[in-house]
Amino acid sequence: MIRLLSAELFRLELHARMPFRYGIATMTDVPQIIARLTFELDGVTETGLAADLLPPKWFTKDPTRALGEEIDEMLRVIDAAVTSARTLRAATPFAFWRELYAAQAAWAAKEKLPPLLSNFGTSFVERALIHAVCRRHRATLAGALQSNLLGIELGALHPALAGVAPGDFLPAVPPAEIFARHTVGLSDPITAGDLPAGERVADGLPQTLDEVIRFYGQRHFKIKINGEAARDRDRLERMAAVLTRECRGDFAFSLDGNESFHDVPSFRDYFRGLQGSPSLAPLWPHLLYVEQPWHRQVALSPAIGELARAWPERPPVIIDESDADLASLPAALALGYAGTSHKNCKGVFKSIANAGLLAQRRAAGLPAVLSGEDLGNVGPLSTLQDFAAHAALGVTSVERNGHHYFTGLAQFPRALQEHALRHHADLYVPMADGCPRLNIRDGKLALGSVNAAPFGIPGEVDLSGIAAR
Repeated sequence: MIRLLSAELFRLELHARMPFRYGIATMTDVPQIIARLTFELDGVTETGLAADLLPPKWFTKDPTRALGEEIDEMLRVIDAAVTSARTLRAATPFAFWRELYAAQAAWAAKEKLPPLLSNFGTSFVERALIHAVCRRHRATLAGALQSNLLGIELGALHPALAGVAPGDFLPAVPPAEIFARHTVGLSDPITAGDLPAGERVADGLPQTLDEVIRFYGQRHFKIKINGEAARDRDRLERMAAVLTRECRGDFAFSLDGNESFHDVPSFRDYFRGLQGSPSLAPLWPHLLYVEQPWHRQVALSPAIGELARAWPERPPVIIDESDADLASLPAALALGYAGTSHKNCKGVFKSIANAGLLAQRRAAGLPAVLSGEDLGNVGPLSTLQDFAAHAALGVTSVERNGHHYFTGLAQFPRALQEHALRHHADLYVPMADGCPRLNIRDGKLALGSVNAAPFGIPGEVDLSGIAAR
């Protein structure tokens, strides 16, 4: 029997080394929350961790609300999930999560909170529970999924997956390395000419796109657009020139629409306009997919299906912000989408089920994309669990932005920095001042130490240097 015995939350205020503009928000300062939850697992006490940034304007995309109000609301959904979890008893981790998912959904409906936001709270408890179970059994996440240690019953979520176990479609051995897909934010400098002298950061890390490619050897990219055709075209043309020159034509990229299009035909017309630009021709053979171009208010409307039938030559399009609950991906696939994204903040169990649905489509010869996207993964803890989940799911190109917008682990207590260097020498490397940063080499990250640890995080983690919330 599983029950939650105690919960602690820790809060750390982080300041970005350079602004990160995504959608309608620009991140400069943001809190990170770390949860430490202690469970009773069949009579044995074990602790698990979970962590994330609290990124305003992503879960709700409401331009009228104050940032502080949105951060408080994210904390409220975490608190609500922890409160509900204290009352639950279940035989398996999956059963515990299902009960919590239902309780959180009922509470959110009464509070008139959208599921994408409310499930953020559920995911904190879910991740901490998975970590505790993996620690208790000295199991890796991939191993736990192959043996179904977590008691996952996929048919309870989607009838099409009745009788299917995670080990039937997930990789028996998780990938040992992944491409770090570099984020190019809406205001990020492309070359040195875009960077005023007063905005140069003296921390030894690259800032402009061409510097990033030379420093890390990047080959995979995520390019953000905002639907302003002239502005986007200009930036894309300049990026195409840099990628062609610096990567010598060896690159791949995804296009993030940031929910910029509020009516269905507008994205088709916008994209066709970009395709008509001769200077952008070098880009399109390298396009992986387009992520969430339509605002969530129209992204799952019947009009999307009509457009898909009328636009057979469209690029692969996936949902992200619209992947709010268990029904989201089946609805999207029925409308002509190619898949969805995985982010730990949206839930691990849900993504495992999504991976199962996409595996069935792939076996039938249909488009099937499970992408790896980064939200709130500023190390060391959230990044490790994020990598572990992506590897277990078989995702080999994962967006990374935390290491670019924050200077390594410089703002974390020394104990956490030392933990990263001691346990993950393949993933982190010390900078000149000894502070760890992600060790991206030839555009890739080595995941050997992550794959070998219980849900990515080995040993005991000292959180004494972070203030309790």
